[in-house]
Amino acid sequence: MSRAKTLGKLANSTLKLHKCGLPAANHCRHASTSTNLKDVMEKTIPEKQREVIEFRKKYGGSKVGEVTVDMMYGGMRGIRGLVTETSVLDPDEGIRFRGFSIPECQEKLPRAPGGEEPLPEGLFWLLLTGEIPSKEQVEAVTKEWNDRAEIPNHVITMLNNFPSKLHPMSQFSAAIAAMNSESKFAKAYAEGVHKSKYWELCYEDSMDLIAKLPTIAAIIYRNLYREGNPPDSIDKKKDWSWNYTSMLGFDEPQFVELMRLYLTIHTDHEGGNVSAHATHLVGSALSDPYLSFSAGMNGLAGPLHGLANQEVLVWTTKLQEALGGEVTDDQLRDFIWNTLKSGQVVPGYGHAVLRKTDPRYMCQREFALKHLPNDPLFKLVAQLYKVVPDILIEQGKAKNPWPNVDAHSGVLLQYYGLTEMNYYTVMFGVSRALGVLASLVWDRALGLPIERPKSFDTPGLKKLVGAS
Repeated sequence: MSRAKTLGKLANSTLKLHKCGLPAANHCRHASTSTNLKDVMEKTIPEKQREVIEFRKKYGGSKVGEVTVDMMYGGMRGIRGLVTETSVLDPDEGIRFRGFSIPECQEKLPRAPGGEEPLPEGLFWLLLTGEIPSKEQVEAVTKEWNDRAEIPNHVITMLNNFPSKLHPMSQFSAAIAAMNSESKFAKAYAEGVHKSKYWELCYEDSMDLIAKLPTIAAIIYRNLYREGNPPDSIDKKKDWSWNYTSMLGFDEPQFVELMRLYLTIHTDHEGGNVSAHATHLVGSALSDPYLSFSAGMNGLAGPLHGLANQEVLVWTTKLQEALGGEVTDDQLRDFIWNTLKSGQVVPGYGHAVLRKTDPRYMCQREFALKHLPNDPLFKLVAQLYKVVPDILIEQGKAKNPWPNVDAHSGVLLQYYGLTEMNYYTVMFGVSRALGVLASLVWDRALGLPIERPKSFDTPGLKKLVGAS
């Protein structure tokens, strides 16, 4: 029985528990009162380790699916081969973080005083522990991140010496990799630390890295777009999102709220997407969290992954310029059909797994309806939502004709004045750190081995299936 199939069974079992309404998160809210996240993890991990050991002992030989030739040539889509404890993506429901949907997270996770959107610190606690945190527990994470936020001098010097033509994501990835000089995991591993301590060191590095990312990202933004003026220092009275927004140079309260929402909903999307899988894969070789996350960010920089929101905004802006002013539905339909007939796609529509409107799109739409209902670009995006799915259904090629998260995020950022589209993927990366690093901690806690699937060449595969 292959490891991939065994682990796939575990992920599938977890999903079934979620659908039955039985995930641990749903019956142990606020199970821990300690505000020390590491202490909570120390109590949570042994129980999960025992669960997985017993599960594998009993069901380790169970089959969870089949692999077809098309799957192997088609990006491994549909293959059940990974365990990701932090989130599960259901084609018909969308993402669930430890069993909780995005609307449920918006309702249950703590908010900033006077705020309406969840704090990313709370989602990070949920991803790691499976528990909805209390206000005090979230405040403790904020404090810890603020205390860990200082950037090594050599990284600041490197960022300040990058040429302006170097893409923001290249700068972001390089700075993250360079910070592995501070890795507690790498240092302890070199000294022969016992493997039972791996998760603790991975946790420490992950907390340090997440704490430092807003400052790194802000330095990149201000060097490229604000004449190199250094960002403000971390304000210990502000939460993680608010500090990041302030360091970018924005203090409008609504935009701070948007950033809290943005940095929450982009954190995690189960384990098969490029940035999550790359982080997991490199981490499986026991590369430290800095090197692993840097690898994930190189994947996120690709136009088929994190750059998609930029492509959507470019396309929507061109559409607006081409049609001008108020556009009728018929004009929009003609434009969409001409786009499709020319061999192009409508960016922001469709998803490799989802078969419904992305819940991340919907919560951003609701934010826009509340705060910027008359913005011309938002009105065009809303009109596209009304028109495009029916056209894609009529065309008959798209498995999912509904919008994904990328169809909306750029419009919101533009409205509040953050117009530099090349930078958007960096913001995505700051958020994605919470999901992939929480997952990496659990990889080490569960002792997952180095990932090494079997590959074939085409002649060998033809022989395997009996092709002539």
